[in-house]
Amino acid sequence: MNTTNDKPIYIQVEPRYVNYVNRIMEGYEYLGVVSTLDRNKGLLIIRTTPDTISEVREILAHLPIEIQHVSVS
Repeated sequence: MNTTNDKPIYIQVEPRYVNYVNRIMEGYEYLGVVSTLDRNKGLLIIRTTPDTISEVREILAHLPIEIQHVSVS
């Protein structure tokens, strides 16, 4: 599978919120699986499926913290 919906979501949050984002995804029954790329920078990757990517984006948009979507090469 190689569609645009298969691309992971890369975000950056304040480092103190890394665990918070992970817990939110756990609470939503792992709609997305969170991995930390750089804890000191708050850089996260969220792996989704084509069926869950829209919901994960919607959840992230409504969290009461600042989230920056980033590109990772």
